[in-house]
Amino acid sequence: MKFENPSHDQIAALLRSAHNIAVIGLSADPSRPSYGVARCMQRYGYRIFPVTPQSTEILGEPTHPDLAALVASMPEGERIDIVDVFRRSEHVSAIADECIRLHLPALWLQLDVIDAAAAQRAQAAGIFTVMDRCIYRERAAL
Repeated sequence: MKFENPSHDQIAALLRSAHNIAVIGLSADPSRPSYGVARCMQRYGYRIFPVTPQSTEILGEPTHPDLAALVASMPEGERIDIVDVFRRSEHVSAIADECIRLHLPALWLQLDVIDAAAAQRAQAAGIFTVMDRCIYRERAAL
């Protein structure tokens, strides 16, 4: 079975309903794509939760070493709506498994971040999954 991204309308609905985005691999370097995309998403009103062991704060938000630590730190009643991945493709399988284990609702694999098997596994577990698309470009198109 081949992985297929959700429709444009489904992606638009996700982006309109989401508030909190965990960005795995968010760099503190303003010249990196992850920083630029996350900053733009902040400007659209999303709260960014950096997931990286490399820094203590990025874009005014405290960082978390991994998804489990982030989820454990979330206040009662708050949740991560989208996990946005800026890591090499070989890391996607473990990230998808963590999203499944933590019952996170959406997994977004950025441009050139491709692992069809992991994306299918996440989708089969009920996770809204987008692969090889830029979340900023999709949001800007709304």
